[in-house]
Amino acid sequence: MLLKYKNFFSVLFSWIIFGGIIGIVVGSTTTLLLEINDYLGDDIRAKRDWLIILLPFGGLLIGYIYMNYGKVYLNHTNNDMAKSNNLVIDSVHGKKEVPLRMGPVVYLATFITVLFGGSTGREGAAVQMGGSVASAVNRFFKVNNLDKKILMMSGISAGFGSAFGAPITGAVFGMEMAALGKLKLEAFVPCLMASFVGHYITTAAWGHKHEEFIIQTLPEKSIITFIIIILLSVLFSLISVLYCQLRHGIEKVSENIFKKNHMKRAFVGGILIVLLTWMVGSQDYNGRGLQMLEQSFTEDVPPFAFLAKLVFTAITLGSGFFGGEAIPLFFIGATLGNALHTFIDLPLSFLAALGLIAVFCGGANTPIAAFLLAMEIFDGKGLEYFFVACLVSYLFSGHHGLWPSQQIYEPKSRLYQLVNGDTIENVETRKKRKQ
Repeated sequence: MLLKYKNFFSVLFSWIIFGGIIGIVVGSTTTLLLEINDYLGDDIRAKRDWLIILLPFGGLLIGYIYMNYGKVYLNHTNNDMAKSNNLVIDSVHGKKEVPLRMGPVVYLATFITVLFGGSTGREGAAVQMGGSVASAVNRFFKVNNLDKKILMMSGISAGFGSAFGAPITGAVFGMEMAALGKLKLEAFVPCLMASFVGHYITTAAWGHKHEEFIIQTLPEKSIITFIIIILLSVLFSLISVLYCQLRHGIEKVSENIFKKNHMKRAFVGGILIVLLTWMVGSQDYNGRGLQMLEQSFTEDVPPFAFLAKLVFTAITLGSGFFGGEAIPLFFIGATLGNALHTFIDLPLSFLAALGLIAVFCGGANTPIAAFLLAMEIFDGKGLEYFFVACLVSYLFSGHHGLWPSQQIYEPKSRLYQLVNGDTIENVETRKKRKQ
């Protein structure tokens, strides 16, 4: 009996220590990511519109980096860092390993993308740095195979929690991201530790201030209101599916055309973004788009802003640039909610918030984390509304998502008739073969 409790506290203590180490390092590196992105996007690119012309050449540089330094052979498997978050998910399942250099490489690629005007976010780089740091901890301390997977989840938690100032969300996101229908609660302690430490290192130790999104007014509770929210959530989920399908479609087509030559893919993708920017006549949809995202909570934005951002981001990331997809999904959802305010008699800021959360939920397939994110960034307002929105968006987005490597531990419904343990990528491939 004494030995059992000794082992229990030994494992618990090691998880707390490892989670804390991961949180400290990832919180610091995420602060670096956020501060440099702000500087490159707000202080340099926003004041120099001509930099967009250099985006294709930035793509060439990113392609060169990934073609020459992005593949590492470890444990008899080829680990391609160009798979980005999918490689981190595969490492959680023990299929692949995250190379130590992955974090620095994706940071450099993200900085190049932001500087020259590619449409991207930030959580992808933070999550991949989290995976890189967790991998380093696993190797340095020679962690056993079971705990390796748990610490990889902790790295994801630290990256997401510190990137968005949402430590509770980050803790659950690390466990929920890897598989649909499964939450490995055993990992909760190190994930929570890593996420909270990462968050407080970013905000308290380094003083970084995250964006604020404020819901000014909530609609009155009624059956009609909930029916409207359900219908809107279905629409938001379908928009997330449209983005995911377009983004993955561009990736596959560009890989086939250019025979997986990353330099050519990114160069042509950069040219397309330059042409689209010229056609639109503004750079509102380049970079992270934080200004319009915040504006969508307070005043009207262009009615088709959500569609422009969807196309810009799908081309940017589908052609080989890097960054993250959460901020673009926030933008798409919030601006679509803003546009719908013309037709729906619900508060503007609430519709923007609903779209932000529901589109992210549909794309990420993380309903619990999305709900918690709404509670954290909107100060707990509209609890019932966001709970319903996340549930509906998750169900109606089907087995599509941002990350093809996500495993389907259990289908979202028996109606889908899928095999447990399959991946989103395999499901989508079989659907296309039947068509």
